[in-house]
Amino acid sequence: MDNAMFCYQCEQTLGGKGCVKSGVCGKNPTVANLQDVLIHELKGIGFYGQKNLEKGLKIRSEISKFVVDTMFATLTNVNFDPTRFVAYINKAEEIKEELKKAVGEIENIPEAAQYKAPNTMEDMVEDANNVGIMADENLDMDIRSLRELLIYGFKGMSAYAHHAYILGKFDDEVNNFFYKGLSGTIDDRLAVEDLFNLNMELGKTDLKCMELLDAAVTSTFGNPEPTEVLITKKRGPFIIVSGHDYKDLKELLEQTEGKGINIYTHCEMLPANAYPELKKHKHLVGNYGGAWQKQQEEFDGIPGCILMTTNCVQKPRESYKDRLFTTSIVGLPDSPHIEEVNGKKDFTLIIEKALELGGWQEDEPEKTIPIGFAHHAILNHANEIVDAVKSGKIKHFFLIGGCDGARPGRNYYTEFAEKTQKDTVILTLACGKFRFNKLDLGTVAGFPRILDCGQCSDAYSAVKVAVALAEAFNCSVNELPLSMVLSWYEQKAVGILLALLSLGIKDIRLGPTLPAFITPNVLQVLVDKFDLKPIGTPDQDLEAILG
Repeated sequence: MDNAMFCYQCEQTLGGKGCVKSGVCGKNPTVANLQDVLIHELKGIGFYGQKNLEKGLKIRSEISKFVVDTMFATLTNVNFDPTRFVAYINKAEEIKEELKKAVGEIENIPEAAQYKAPNTMEDMVEDANNVGIMADENLDMDIRSLRELLIYGFKGMSAYAHHAYILGKFDDEVNNFFYKGLSGTIDDRLAVEDLFNLNMELGKTDLKCMELLDAAVTSTFGNPEPTEVLITKKRGPFIIVSGHDYKDLKELLEQTEGKGINIYTHCEMLPANAYPELKKHKHLVGNYGGAWQKQQEEFDGIPGCILMTTNCVQKPRESYKDRLFTTSIVGLPDSPHIEEVNGKKDFTLIIEKALELGGWQEDEPEKTIPIGFAHHAILNHANEIVDAVKSGKIKHFFLIGGCDGARPGRNYYTEFAEKTQKDTVILTLACGKFRFNKLDLGTVAGFPRILDCGQCSDAYSAVKVAVALAEAFNCSVNELPLSMVLSWYEQKAVGILLALLSLGIKDIRLGPTLPAFITPNVLQVLVDKFDLKPIGTPDQDLEAILG
């Protein structure tokens, strides 16, 4: 197998430039190269799909779901199983051929759309040299940068579209933009301005996608409620559910009812404890651990099981390899995988393993943290919040959130939260909150100073709150006493950033480093247009924000 690769899609990428021998995430060159071939196939599907749409032809929902699911599979820390990618590539060839036949005779077909993948894994890996990110050495750097920004935004949006599909919801406008945007990444006629505008359109579409997902989740599980969630261990057998998929959690809760097994959430599943239809199951006892990048340490030798429903998974240590189960898009070569059959999943294997392991032998002293402050809960108190701002009790709002990661420098977010004034409120979401969500920062105007808005997809909640406050104060979001201090790691954060920029939101601070795939010229456009800036030190940034 080829031992070379190139990937710079995440914040952790080697040297801040690109992983070339193996991924810092744990992805080996075989998987990296197969992902490159798959993305190249999806670009061709995008081209023929767009031509179908231009002719007024409808594309089967199954095809759109395939595009969504396979893009999601290439997102950082989702799927490390090469055999799954070979199957995806073969299926992509079939779909591309179907769309090509449906559209009939067309002219000016890009070479990339005519690509045909080899038949074997070995040849696919070898062929990645011809279709990967850096395959065209003569491509203008800014064009490459904006094309990759678009691809990574799509990877982020695909996660949210996938979760909505799981709950039976999809949107033709969202699905159809995948074809338009993917087609744009192989259209040599598009200049820098055209690609920039496509990225802004992706941002607007991603916001619509997050709105769709929010409606799907709340209509299924109810609106999140302010809830004190246990963050300490309880005696007995247990299963830890990580990732983002509430439907998987719900099915597992139903299948473990009355079996004496405690269910814990982990990382971005933490907000599940605030949803009425989930927390009504009393054996959903709380949350275990912190952010995704600590899982190898936190899962080391635990006497229970882990179910990984989506990203972010790391290759497991030997001490818990036999008790980590994957499902859905997640793939690890040596871990048992639970498939969906006729719309249902049978969790018997993981249930039996959890009972066999026996769980923790004693309770820890109880400790809880508050969660459940999504837009519905916060806006129920909109009048009190507005009054508190007008009376001077609340001086400023900070949105501190995003993806957490292992790179040094992320203690900035802990220190920033600790140093915010006592008359300010912190809105937080995604796994970046684990840097400070267990701090006791007290209350202000009757509200906890840290308001947990939910998962990364719940960036929609933060936007909805900001827009509602702007309406209440009859001003723009940029005129609110609100500052956004965001951390990024993978591609969902890229999609969220594009969504915020598409709304014209300015003065966002981003860290801990800027993306390697953003060229100086593209960065300067973002700085000039949106006043996007890198984080400094907490003291410097707080001084600049609050004077």
